[in-house]
Amino acid sequence: MDPAAKPISVRNLVARALLFFLSVFLLRFVYVVTVHGGTCAAGDFCLFSSPAEALAVAGTGAGSASAAVASVHAGLGSAATPALWTSREWRKAVEFYSSVFQDLVAEGFLSPASRSLCVDSPAGYEVLALREIGVADAVGVAKKSAPPLVVGGGADSLRLPFGNGTFDFVFAGRSLDRSKQPANLAAEIARTLKPHWFMVVLTASARDAYSRHSLAELFPDCITVRSRVIHTPDSAKPLREIVFQRQEGTPTVSSIGKSGGGSPIPEHKLEILRWAEPLIEEEPLKPWITLKSNLQNVRYLPSIADISFKPRYVYIDVGARSYGSSIGGWFRKQYPKQNHTFEVYAIEADRAFQNEYATKKGVKLLPFAAWVRNETLTFEINRDPENHDVEKGRGMGRIRPAGGSDGRVSSGEVHAIRGFDFAAWLRRTATERDYVVMKMDVEGTEFDLVPRLLETGAICLVDELFLECHYNRWQKCCPGKRSPKYRNTYGECLKLFTTLRESGVLVHQWW
Repeated sequence: MDPAAKPISVRNLVARALLFFLSVFLLRFVYVVTVHGGTCAAGDFCLFSSPAEALAVAGTGAGSASAAVASVHAGLGSAATPALWTSREWRKAVEFYSSVFQDLVAEGFLSPASRSLCVDSPAGYEVLALREIGVADAVGVAKKSAPPLVVGGGADSLRLPFGNGTFDFVFAGRSLDRSKQPANLAAEIARTLKPHWFMVVLTASARDAYSRHSLAELFPDCITVRSRVIHTPDSAKPLREIVFQRQEGTPTVSSIGKSGGGSPIPEHKLEILRWAEPLIEEEPLKPWITLKSNLQNVRYLPSIADISFKPRYVYIDVGARSYGSSIGGWFRKQYPKQNHTFEVYAIEADRAFQNEYATKKGVKLLPFAAWVRNETLTFEINRDPENHDVEKGRGMGRIRPAGGSDGRVSSGEVHAIRGFDFAAWLRRTATERDYVVMKMDVEGTEFDLVPRLLETGAICLVDELFLECHYNRWQKCCPGKRSPKYRNTYGECLKLFTTLRESGVLVHQWW
């Protein structure tokens, strides 16, 4: 054997050994980075601690909010890096939130010892701001995680991964503005807050008393302790900052069941009524012109206030007739819905129009007559013998108790129908938190239904009412002669409208 070959063989063995150990090292490194997202969360492999983790250490005591990071899968998002935290965009956002939080500390709503949560905080600006001002036990939550500041909530963005009463302070930011289901998110936010502690909401929507009241109704167990306007560095529009305090065992006070006559009208309803179009005080000599042209003056509630903070949106058409007469022809085409989807109820006792609704998606038909109690009624329909069109030639149906008489001589088709207690149904169907729009065209029965709604307090559930009041109006065909179809006068109609507005209802004179 050549002696010169021996040293070469040894060198080859050493080189191969070094390559082997280097391969093991690299494989281990790739494994750690892949599994732990590039952090030092793996205790058995870390050459140095990053500044990001050093910042997180301050809040990793037993039971801390930051400890929740370890309990949520870290692979849902990429880690926020300290280099990014020093960028101009980050510093601008962090400094804004720092100023907000420092004011809250000065007012006693937040302290360095507060266990804090920031909701819908995908980047973590709010969390970093809290930690920089000394609130060490702070964590954010978003759909995807951004370690070490934000934990991931998973696919269900409406379910927060924390137990009941976990936090002393919850910063909701503008999460409710962005949510498509603000009521469900609000319930989750309130669930994680301890009784007697504080929650802060920022919103661009609550610019009027009506929307602020709707927002407060999303938190029935909380009271509003402070509300103010603040300005952001990147928007010309100011935000409303509202501080809530969670109460323990707070009863929910409802106005349902109270008469509308004795209680003062809430401020949010008064503000809406101030913007409403005036009622027509004098009886029109040509109502077919005056009342119809007045529709152009109607101030819809969504044109006055923001209706975003509502759990449900409901439209009820009482006396709907055909689908195209008001639901399809007016409400779905013209009513300003602010991009919300409404549940639609059509109440129509005339059998001639009921089959049509079977083909209309999103419309629930009640094939009965709205009435003051559950009973059998007489339903009379007058026809125009010269008009063979079903919609135009078929007169409006009028109801009266079976066997009763209102002094009119029957001149049309009469049959028995089922009447139902409309006020009781409304109270079962809607809540005060819902947004309810109602159109009522019931051929004189409004003089029975409206007093019943006021008496039971069910009228408090209605946000906006479009009411056609029927009276012995002047006839277009016969100058100087009134219609014999109705006995009520214009003065009685005006009193009905006035009573509703004095009770806080935004009612419009409809045609």
